[in-house]
Amino acid sequence: MKTSYGHLTYCSNIHPGEAWDAHFKELKENLPFIREELADGQPFALGLRLANDASVELSQPERLGEFKEWLAKNDLYVFTMNGFPYGGFHNTVVKDQVHAPDWTTTERTDYSRRLFSILAQLLPEGMDGGVSTSPLSYRFWWPDEAATENAFQTATQNILQIADYLIEIKRETGKVMHLDIEPEPDGLLENSTEFVNWYRDHLLPMGIPYLQEKYGFTDSQAKDALLDHIRLCFDVCHVAVAYEEPQKVLERLDSVGIKVGKIQISSALRMDLEGNKGEKIESLRSFNEPVYLHQVVARRSDGTFTKYPDLPEALASKNAADAEEWRIHFHVPLFVDSYGKLNSTQAEIVKTLDLLKENPFTQHMEVETYTWGVLPEEIQKPIGESIVRELRWVLGKLD
Repeated sequence: MKTSYGHLTYCSNIHPGEAWDAHFKELKENLPFIREELADGQPFALGLRLANDASVELSQPERLGEFKEWLAKNDLYVFTMNGFPYGGFHNTVVKDQVHAPDWTTTERTDYSRRLFSILAQLLPEGMDGGVSTSPLSYRFWWPDEAATENAFQTATQNILQIADYLIEIKRETGKVMHLDIEPEPDGLLENSTEFVNWYRDHLLPMGIPYLQEKYGFTDSQAKDALLDHIRLCFDVCHVAVAYEEPQKVLERLDSVGIKVGKIQISSALRMDLEGNKGEKIESLRSFNEPVYLHQVVARRSDGTFTKYPDLPEALASKNAADAEEWRIHFHVPLFVDSYGKLNSTQAEIVKTLDLLKENPFTQHMEVETYTWGVLPEEIQKPIGESIVRELRWVLGKLD
């Protein structure tokens, strides 16, 4: 929906369905209720997540035409898509496979191109559109420095193919669309510092001569095209787990001229280990579920960090209680600040939205709470009601 600070939606990765018919069924069951509760009489936005299989099906003209007709009938629109999870995201073990296939593969490139082809046909006139994506790859899949550098090179070459495709779409249709890369703990791009370093040390040096040769761009024209079409997805949960200050992230991006494609409004679990350490760690066990990766970053009193690739490793560590604070990659509900002896990083969302109100650095906001089905039973609610509560909380903070 349109707000004073841009367009706000939620990500449909909360709804199951890797095939299009199954996912469309979920959308039809939930979106009319959500829109009526939040934007009755006004256009309401959907952040669309399509698995690869669903993207292939929706690429068929008759299927896409049916979806466009349903959107128009229900006064709905799509301005952003989530292209991070390629395959199964529900009723399966996801873990590190959420990164597969990664940006070193043609499968990831083709999937992303397909999403942009669909978005170009759904995007309302006068709006820019974005597709968020993975942080190139998963860090632990590359055994040494040489393999890692090769992954950077290959992934960057594939991302340049997408930039090229988006330049062509802009020339043909006038629509500006951008790939929004999402740093994540243990991704090849883990935080904003690594993202900016990659942009400066790989994307621009490789991309500027590539676009100069293909389009006859000047140096500044090629750089501007990359800055337009390759942006950052500012996932607040991930920024918080990395202990990054939102203001510093924006300053870091601004030093190169990099734009924020969208804010993914999300909250991580936080555990303050001052007093009752054993009880607090024990209370975290109810969040130890087998589906998603829950990376943990522990901060010590001297300002150093210990990283755990998943929650079971952190819980099993003999030195876990030595830290002052844990932050856990677990997309918990936004509107809840406390979970018994645990807390959330809700305050980081408030900081980020306050910065947006001071200086609108993006027009795209997407709530991404997808862990409802694996939360402890006592804090689960019906999906439609939960989404409404999330969006109302954000609207309250924007007001």
